Amino acid sequence: MHDRRLVTEGIRVSRIFPKNSRQIAAALGLGVVLFGGLITAGVTYYFTPKYTRVGYTPYQPVPYSHRIHAGQLGLDCTYCHTNVFESPHANLPSPNVCMNCHDPAKGNIKGDSPLLAPIRDAFKTGRPVDWVKVHKVPDFAYFNHQIHVNRGVSCVSCHGRVDQMVEVRHEQPLSMSWCLDCHRNPEPNLRPNELVTKLDWDSAKDWKVSPLTQNTDSQEAFARKMVKVSALHPPTNCTTCHR
Repeated sequence: MHDRRLVTEGIRVSRIFPKNSRQIAAALGLGVVLFGGLITAGVTYYFTPKYTRVGYTPYQPVPYSHRIHAGQLGLDCTYCHTNVFESPHANLPSPNVCMNCHDPAKGNIKGDSPLLAPIRDAFKTGRPVDWVKVHKVPDFAYFNHQIHVNRGVSCVSCHGRVDQMVEVRHEQPLSMSWCLDCHRNPEPNLRPNELVTKLDWDSAKDWKVSPLTQNTDSQEAFARKMVKVSALHPPTNCTTCHR
């Protein structure tokens, strides 16, 4: 009687779960793992700064060409970004800086151009131009601009050759791993302080331009010397950027 009851219950269970239920469960488990892996890989690739930020070129209210101003005319970065050596943040130029060259009252260059109307309006009203920020770091990360340029890290290292850009684009990912790579090995990005804004500087061709490089044979030798003399050891702990 007891054996007959066990046989009956076994038949009922077999009707609920098919004979290949174990194979189905294994296949479903494998599918979940593969799907999860694909989702993780997709997020890792498509949601990183290298993919979402590099190449970002927003539309600006004024079509300012860095290729003309910084490239052809040779304006130094600090003519417009005046506080880069003294401030944690690189400032944008106020309208009066633009009007030094484009004031229609003085008969200056393209003073009546309709493209410069936002500049003229901002100059008259005192309201800033609504420039769109190109280079961004997350709100939870702290970056001090003056520390880097005063240690010999050029504008080019983070912003690229803006003197060749008609419209400034986001050149580097500025991600945590990208920053850490430089902090662990800063030497390739170091140059004399007075040359950090010389965007077309060639370490091989223009090496002897600076008095600081006269006693060194190469950029690599200069960088090693600076690291040693200045005790330059960029921190890599979490509190450096996450405060």
